[in-house]
Amino acid sequence: MTTRSLIQWPLSVARLAKPKFISNIILLSGLFCLGLAAPAAAKGPVEIRVAIKRQAAQINIGSSVDAIVRNGAGKTVGEIKGMNGFVAVREGGRVALDKWKSGVISVQPKDANGVIWIGDRWYRGRVVIVPSGNGLTAVNWVDVEQYLYSVLGGEMSGSWHQEALKAQAVAARTYALYKQESSRNRLYDVVDTTASQVYRGIQDESTGTQLAVNATKGQVVTYNNRLILAAFHSSAGGKTDNVEEIWTRPLPYLRSVADFDQDAPVFRWNKTFSQSEISRLIGCKGGTVKAFQPVAKTAGERVKKMVVQTNKGNCVYKGRQIQQKLKLRSTKFAVRPVYKPIASANQKQPTKVIDRFEVVGSGFGHGLGLSQYGALGMAKKGYNYQQIVTHYYKNTRLSKVATPS
Repeated sequence: MTTRSLIQWPLSVARLAKPKFISNIILLSGLFCLGLAAPAAAKGPVEIRVAIKRQAAQINIGSSVDAIVRNGAGKTVGEIKGMNGFVAVREGGRVALDKWKSGVISVQPKDANGVIWIGDRWYRGRVVIVPSGNGLTAVNWVDVEQYLYSVLGGEMSGSWHQEALKAQAVAARTYALYKQESSRNRLYDVVDTTASQVYRGIQDESTGTQLAVNATKGQVVTYNNRLILAAFHSSAGGKTDNVEEIWTRPLPYLRSVADFDQDAPVFRWNKTFSQSEISRLIGCKGGTVKAFQPVAKTAGERVKKMVVQTNKGNCVYKGRQIQQKLKLRSTKFAVRPVYKPIASANQKQPTKVIDRFEVVGSGFGHGLGLSQYGALGMAKKGYNYQQIVTHYYKNTRLSKVATPS
């Protein structure tokens, strides 16, 4: 039996409606209503599968209320009492949780208002524990709307302007469902870090995040009636970028637009390095760095390629490589030498040597799609979330996912 077949049982148990493609588009109050194809028997909310722990040696599991324990066949094998904790470990090719052992084990609170303990945080929904690699993977199966309550708090502050939070909710929902639709992973759709979207359970929820998610329930961004790759970032530093200049494939909706992030704390930033430090970090032929010269930039003024000049020759790096080496917030930067005079016999022409290098940059993140601080800036100027979303995702529409009833 394959791992994929082992984890099929939650589909019937949860009566999950997992979107496969978009059809039946109806214009409704300015929004398109999208019917998402799903199994005929599927009912209830759309769930997202979030990897919380991956290939861990052991995983702490618990529930705030009494919870049902099921095996890989979907059969109830027992219950755990509320506020009791257990440690899941791997025994051979099976999961062992207290006295229960199975190829797959799930824990689901009996009360819909209950939450589960995974690792070191509380989460809504349920947990499915599966052997993977040499350890265990814990996947949180959770209603996508409840998932977003936390994502918004992880990606923005719940105290931000509601229109900015609503724009983020629409973008994050679209991103999650796009990833679910395109995922080839048999265990999960997204992870809980910035590699997907930040998701830390109920600790990041607030009244502000819940209001924004509820106000935009089911709303997504589409292009030609399909979900878009709704990329977002913190701040573009005045202008976002065309996707093909940062990644590879051109997309008609991820285009360079003006950003409204001038009030962002990361709109302008700088870092300083000594000459010896920057030479060590850059590592160009073991030489001492003398200068940086950009040779290609994006439409949004991000560095695509840069020549690093040293006393032992030159090196050409991609902007992302230098960003990683120097731990910069974005690839929108310039590196300038700062000189100091030294004693010289010729008083009229004192000798200057490099004292340090100053990096001056803008923005935070890849600069594609929705700018979070830009969304906040637009909201403060009176724009609503629909206008914010369609500004950052060009040629798109706001649509509504028709959830099964």
